[in-house]
Amino acid sequence: MYTLLVSLIIGLFVAMLFVNIYFRAKVLKVYGVLVRNRVQFGAAHVFNRQKLEEEVLPRYPQFRNEIEAFIRHMRYTIKMATVLIALITAFGAVLMYFR
Repeated sequence: MYTLLVSLIIGLFVAMLFVNIYFRAKVLKVYGVLVRNRVQFGAAHVFNRQKLEEEVLPRYPQFRNEIEAFIRHMRYTIKMATVLIALITAFGAVLMYFR
């Protein structure tokens, strides 16, 4: 049981590392396009779709796809990291309990 839990925690850590590297590469690629074209928006725009559509997208209509891809990748990365951290914490707690 102990070996299985340790293996799961190591596997989840590797998965979190892979997801982080993969989406960081995707985010940085889109982010590079936005920076080169001086597209500016804040964290509030990432988490508030209505504010994004009212303030940012009308100013940069030609970069709509890049902005939406950036925000989609950021949200997905945050969700995946949250789930993996919760799983690692849960398995760690189980390991501490059974040890």
